[in-house]
Amino acid sequence: MKITTPKGTLESIEAILEKYGRDCLRDADLSGFDLSHADLTNADLTNADLSGADLTGANLSYANLTGANLSRACLIGANLTGADLSRACLLAANLRGADLTKANMMGADLRSADMMGANLTKANMMGADLRSADMMGANLTKANMMGAEGADLIMAQTRILPDGGDIIGWKKAWTVDDQPIIVKLLIPSDAQRSNGMGRRCRASEAKVLDLQDLAGHSIATVAYSAHDPEFAYRLGETVESDGFDPDRWAECTDGIHFFITRIEAVGY
Repeated sequence: MKITTPKGTLESIEAILEKYGRDCLRDADLSGFDLSHADLTNADLTNADLSGADLTGANLSYANLTGANLSRACLIGANLTGADLSRACLLAANLRGADLTKANMMGADLRSADMMGANLTKANMMGADLRSADMMGANLTKANMMGAEGADLIMAQTRILPDGGDIIGWKKAWTVDDQPIIVKLLIPSDAQRSNGMGRRCRASEAKVLDLQDLAGHSIATVAYSAHDPEFAYRLGETVESDGFDPDRWAECTDGIHFFITRIEAVGY
């Protein structure tokens, strides 16, 4: 497919960038184009029209998409690491599994965007419109959603732990001879608790209810944390974390890590 931009017509987007430079796509009309798996690293697409474009698997890392129209564009699995999407229109865009680490989406229109499973670590969504956006399973570690419209619903959408009451948790630990053990935990109602990305959870304390092999048989043993070999899980004992970070998006931090289903702990 030939691609026409304000700077000319060539066979591919990469050829245009090679011939005219990374800034030649400003204000370009690329609506509806097939740009799947295109290399648009560092490209300047300021105010470009990419509405309905297929950008599946495209590399848009550090691209400038300020004010660009990406409404209904397909960006499944696209790399948008460090991209500038400030004030961009992403209305009903498909961003499933896209990598938006450190992307700037300040003031972007993300209404009805599908961002399931997207990586939004340290993304800036200040003042963005997130109404009806789907972020189930998205990684929102240290993402900034201050002043974003619809942020409260997004938070509720990704919260899987009840605010109160005792709950049962499961985690994988190891014996001294490196045999995997599934630890059944009681998270008491007064323990601090949090979940960040997906379904991994943390708590400030837990009681060990059972120690099982992978098949579910109770066994008499002591299990140890994979991350801290001095941290032991013994039947009937209550374990406490040395510290607990209340920031739910700070996933790899202090706390007793667990899942709410046994099958997830087994597969971890």
